[in-house]
Amino acid sequence: MFKKIMIPTDGSEISLSAALDGIAFAADNRAEAVGIYVAPEYQYPVYIEIIPATYPLEEEYQGLMRKIGTEYLKPIRDAAEKADVSYTSHFVFSDSPAGAIAQAAEALGCDLIFMGSHGRTGLGQFILGSVTTKVLSLCKIPVLVDRPKRKSST
Repeated sequence: MFKKIMIPTDGSEISLSAALDGIAFAADNRAEAVGIYVAPEYQYPVYIEIIPATYPLEEEYQGLMRKIGTEYLKPIRDAAEKADVSYTSHFVFSDSPAGAIAQAAEALGCDLIFMGSHGRTGLGQFILGSVTTKVLSLCKIPVLVDRPKRKSST
């Protein structure tokens, strides 16, 4: 049914759990998976006239964020490889993660976005995260929202 599924991550435990569920879903559908990490854009310190020596340069910041993004996407890539799912990674700098996810999904020809109900910014297990809510409102393609598994109380 689906041929190309976008799987966003923010590196949180809930996001990773959803991403791994997304890989299993892609495997069940014999679909290609596209992992995406959206990093915040570099912010120049506007409150001072001279950039302090300890403040990272834009290139240093971007390199660090790419390294972090690669680490966050690695378990998804590994799961895809293990499940024999065709996988590519996509990395974006944007201060609007939801917009970047929606735009990337359209630009890359994805026909589904599979994402967690919330990630780092989630307020609780019963509330959709702000990024997920925005993706739902911005997207022209279906969005499958994966809810976190409840831990059994033993």
